[in-house]
Amino acid sequence: MAALPPLAELTGIAKHFGEGGSRVDALRGVDLTLHPGEVVGLLGPSGSGKSTLLNIIGCVVEPSSGRMVLDGAVVYDGKWSGGDLRRLRLDKIGFIFQFHNLLPFLNSRDNVAVVLELAGAGREAACRRADELLDYLEVGNRARALPAKLSGGEAQRVAIARALANRPRLILADEPTAALDSERAAIVMDLMRKVAVEQSATVLVVTHDEKIFDRFDRILRVRDGRLAS
Repeated sequence: MAALPPLAELTGIAKHFGEGGSRVDALRGVDLTLHPGEVVGLLGPSGSGKSTLLNIIGCVVEPSSGRMVLDGAVVYDGKWSGGDLRRLRLDKIGFIFQFHNLLPFLNSRDNVAVVLELAGAGREAACRRADELLDYLEVGNRARALPAKLSGGEAQRVAIARALANRPRLILADEPTAALDSERAAIVMDLMRKVAVEQSATVLVVTHDEKIFDRFDRILRVRDGRLAS
């Protein structure tokens, strides 16, 4: 069977903020290829460019230069391709942030279901998928709770369920297990592995959490805006 094409290909990606004497080079000529079915760790000290790289791959931050291909389509080549980036993020990319960013006026089930409904799913199917994910992450009993009533770990697991709702091909996670104990962190990483394998997805995780290092297929390190394996 032929190997599947890469899900993300970055060539010469650079990002700077400011100009002249105040210019800061956050990324310097990053080349990176991410393959379907793999779970990749992204490590580096604070300020090294990890989150900037994650946000560029997620089409949230625009690079200063370089080329980026996602799922076979050129999305950036000196400028954005002109496609619908919002739709691309909704359909193909799942974001998991260090802080859960749940909608405070929606309960856990609806925080997950709303993503599916935005993508066109019916209400019944959206709630069924939401309950499936919440149960797997062991917060199904908190489906009707508002975010303010959740513990930090519960809220993070709901956020992870939301990110996985649309079965995205590319999952970008920024410290997803920071608020979880070892057992819950293992559940989360096992779920991400399952998603990567069954959906031919790629999972890229920014982390300092040593208890999950052994869950990665490979670990990349960022230092001073440069990438090394």
